[in-house]
Amino acid sequence: MPRHIFLIDGQSFYASVEKAAHPEYRDMPIAVGDPERRNGIVLAACPIAKSHGVTTASRIGEALAKCPELVVIRPRMHTYIQISLLITEIFESYTDLVEPYSIDEQFLDVTGSLAYFGSPCEMARMIQNHVFLSTGIWTRVGIGPTKILAKMATDNYAKRMPEGIFELTFENLESTLWKLPVRHMFMVASAMSCHFTRMGLHCIGDIARMELHEFKLRLRREMGRQSDIQAEYYWQTARGMDPSPVVAGIRHQLKSISHGKALRWSLYRTLKDIEIVLLELVVEVCRRTRRHNYMGSVVTVSAAETDGERSTFFSRQMTLPEPSALTHEVAAAAHKLFTGHWSGLPLSNLSVSLSQLTDDSILQLTLFDNRSLAYDKEHAIDDIKNRYGSDAIMHASSLMEAGVARERAEQIGGHYK
Repeated sequence: MPRHIFLIDGQSFYASVEKAAHPEYRDMPIAVGDPERRNGIVLAACPIAKSHGVTTASRIGEALAKCPELVVIRPRMHTYIQISLLITEIFESYTDLVEPYSIDEQFLDVTGSLAYFGSPCEMARMIQNHVFLSTGIWTRVGIGPTKILAKMATDNYAKRMPEGIFELTFENLESTLWKLPVRHMFMVASAMSCHFTRMGLHCIGDIARMELHEFKLRLRREMGRQSDIQAEYYWQTARGMDPSPVVAGIRHQLKSISHGKALRWSLYRTLKDIEIVLLELVVEVCRRTRRHNYMGSVVTVSAAETDGERSTFFSRQMTLPEPSALTHEVAAAAHKLFTGHWSGLPLSNLSVSLSQLTDDSILQLTLFDNRSLAYDKEHAIDDIKNRYGSDAIMHASSLMEAGVARERAEQIGGHYK
């Protein structure tokens, strides 16, 4: 039975939420970002702002230079998450197969619902109006028989059409998608686009019309024998082949848990200051690992270094003697990794991760440490933080100038709640 899948995207999601909350800004260009940091980035810009040249990820200062009347609004991540969850509930009133793809994009399998709501386009318009009346956010709907085609229908067509709806089918691929430049294919970034251009493959159809065996041979000549898996993926994507189902909720088990922080390199020049942030990252990684009832066997530390002229990056890992989510055990490994590979340049980014996760229901005891008691202490600290906030209890070092834990406690995903 043919499937009918929607990929629904909220237009300029953060900016649309703010416009709905501030009717006085309805006809004004607005952007979401930190108005106090001109070197900060624009997280979202409304269509009016975009018409003045303001783009997502541009600097606030650059955006204001292009559009002096731009209104910059501080992000409210908690509000955006709540609105996203409300939109999910709206989608679930049409189908139980709703799979969040990001905070502003969600897949819906409406195959079993069309008998109640009409054709795919009619149902898409109904959902658009429902979301708009409930939230003030305009959505764009890509429709396809597979998730990959629904995604490309949204990105390449629905976002560019006034009605915000477009359907890709296997029958109309040759007259639509295959005519687009290869850079418009899903998961083709600039580097891969250059590879395809050197191979003489300029349009998506140039890949789709080839036999898979021939495409593999040509990609091998360009990228080496290890490219066979990539070749099969891109060949299937060009043809819209994607058997993956729309699965409600979380789709897979966690493989790793990580936490990172972008740093002002001019402030993090000494090991004393860097150690404070390193410990704070370990504390958060271990807390999240315990929250999911896991322990990790492999600790990874990654860091970007720069002095304004030279830049380097390293990422190193080590295996723990026993799987752990204890702060002091993971911190010792992270400290050893960092000090063993840091060149001494100031830091612009630092991250810590735990991988090879296992269930924490069985704890390996040791002769010289009471690990069970240590876990009891960590869980008690977790309970305090869960009830009173992440900054309710913390290491004394976080109160020093180099600490970022207090600032992060007021944020979600690096942005203010």
